[in-house]
Amino acid sequence: MQRFSTTASSAWPLFSAAAIREHEASRPAPEQARQWGRSLARLSSALAPHARNLWIIFGQGLQGLAGLQAAVQLLTMQAASPGGQRRILLSSPLDLPALTGPMQTLTRQAMNAGALWTEGIPGLSAQDLCLDALLGTTSIEEAGNRPRLQVLLQQIQACPAITLSAGLASGLNPDSGQHYLGLEPPHGASHTRGPRHTLALPLACPALFTGKGRDACGQIWRDDDLPESPQAGPHLQPCAQIYRPQAAAEALQRPHASHKGSFGDVLVLGGQGMQPHGSSMAGAAWLAALAALHSGAGRVLLALLDEQASAGISPWPEIMLRRPQAQDFSQATVVCGCGGGQAIRGWMPQVLEQAPRLVLDADGLNAVAADHSLAQALSQRRQRGLASVLTPHPLEAARLLGCDTAQIQARRLDSASRLAQRFACTVLLKGSGTVIAHPLGDDQEAIACWINPTGNARLATGGTGDVLAGLIASLWGQGLAPEQAAALGAYRHGAAADCWPPGPGFSASALARSLSPA
Repeated sequence: MQRFSTTASSAWPLFSAAAIREHEASRPAPEQARQWGRSLARLSSALAPHARNLWIIFGQGLQGLAGLQAAVQLLTMQAASPGGQRRILLSSPLDLPALTGPMQTLTRQAMNAGALWTEGIPGLSAQDLCLDALLGTTSIEEAGNRPRLQVLLQQIQACPAITLSAGLASGLNPDSGQHYLGLEPPHGASHTRGPRHTLALPLACPALFTGKGRDACGQIWRDDDLPESPQAGPHLQPCAQIYRPQAAAEALQRPHASHKGSFGDVLVLGGQGMQPHGSSMAGAAWLAALAALHSGAGRVLLALLDEQASAGISPWPEIMLRRPQAQDFSQATVVCGCGGGQAIRGWMPQVLEQAPRLVLDADGLNAVAADHSLAQALSQRRQRGLASVLTPHPLEAARLLGCDTAQIQARRLDSASRLAQRFACTVLLKGSGTVIAHPLGDDQEAIACWINPTGNARLATGGTGDVLAGLIASLWGQGLAPEQAAALGAYRHGAAADCWPPGPGFSASALARSLSPA
């Protein structure tokens, strides 16, 4: 049994709920359930060796059968081990007399061996275990008694015991990582619940790593003894991959015989001056430039839209201040939009026309969303041999697609793919489980997607998005392809937050200074 690690080198494909259900339907369910139930029982015992109560909640489908198989396995293990008897408790939204087929057989087998049926939530302590086999990737339409399902799900979500989910935390949409409508955790549930774990099945879904899934699923586990996933074929293609940095990181090896021109120029255009409400946005552009500097760019130029600041002295002598000039755009990797405000719009036509490599962020994205001619110019850049990376957060993505944030979050992979198709470029959709989408070849309909596994809530502070934009531009300028730069940038950005020592001291500028090329 292995914990999922963000540093593992092996690829991990992710499959849509439809693909998982189709694959599961093609294999004998009892055999699959027996294998997965055995793994769930082993992991349950390892996670809660001192539990006095094991509460197993099962529903329809393969997850439910696997949960019942786990109950049988746990009872068998208990019978073979004298002393330390535990209560095995069973609950389901399905009525006990209504169970049929293998589900009825397994339930009877478990209850004959000593399992107890319970309609209400048992009194569990922090050392007990709740095995969530309620929904997983089972279609919500097949879940059975909806009111009873909701009650059980709320009890799981607020459960103080260690919770282990089979395949996926119940209540999550397997494709988006968002909660199904009406199945959201009750207010305050996260403050009372115990540690969360999930045993990923051989065909894993995106919800484990994006949206609300990272909080709901907790620590992800894999069992190497489970049968390997089948090779992808025409009927079983992954919808995304967990991003792994090895290949891109190796491409950044620096030969001794190199100079500052070997690692590219990054030009940051942004930082509008004093606003009517009395604040300046120049700091956002400085953060992007600082990140580019510390992550290995050969030269970093900062063109501030604040005329007074652009005429001053740089607090970092390595960052060269420039007045915005159109002739500079064609010679560098351009970061456009960080703190640009309304002033950035006047520069957008020239940037879109000239920049060979363009990272478009923040107010640059808002300018495109508000102006059809800019949107058209952006979408035509690829035809002219110019490359772009867009780095929207969900609200900016919603503006670009003409929808609302909830719709973006409900379909994160699809939203990133639609943006990549519409603007013919690489798209990095920020958030929990950042999604990177990139068109394949000349066919804009074929999109490759990756989900970044690093990062945490430390990044939920002002300026970290500007740092990410500067980091991506730096990696791109050093020779990576745009999709490699975007994906590795997100990975390193999140990994820096993951490695940050506990306590205060985290800020966007401190994050930027930590981005050593090593």
